[in-house]
Amino acid sequence: MELLIRPIRQTELPLLEDFLYEAVWQPDSNRRLPREVVRTPALRTYVEAFGSQDGDCCLVAEVGGEVVGAAWCRVIRGFGWTGERIPELAVALYSSFRGCGFGTRLLRALLEELSGRGCCAVSLSVQRDNPAARLYLRLGFRTVAEHGGEWVMRCDLGDRTGAE
Repeated sequence: MELLIRPIRQTELPLLEDFLYEAVWQPDSNRRLPREVVRTPALRTYVEAFGSQDGDCCLVAEVGGEVVGAAWCRVIRGFGWTGERIPELAVALYSSFRGCGFGTRLLRALLEELSGRGCCAVSLSVQRDNPAARLYLRLGFRTVAEHGGEWVMRCDLGDRTGAE
């Protein structure tokens, strides 16, 4: 499978709601939350009117002409807030495209894009038991707070050469 990473197109913005649902870690595939969870005030802020705020940035992963993942960020006071002007990141792939390195490549590309835009750092929140937490650690994120089983992580973007 050949992966293309590119900026999201205006016509694809509605897909962010699907990817937000995919980004909500649900360890038991037999007991998934209803899709409406992404419309709660706490979650909809990650996608509502995306592209209308300064700093909104989204890259998508495309395979065979189909968008199969997204990594996006915006400056909000969400679950992973670490400070003023620090955008919060979300990333997700459809389940059938996980585990083949696409998430790593997509997230690396977004971090490079943000660094190129002069962004000093990015943050996120992740459940400690979520396998994606290992990816974030590998790419240079560090835990700055813990609330129950959830980590708030931050990646300083000054020098991206060392993050592997």
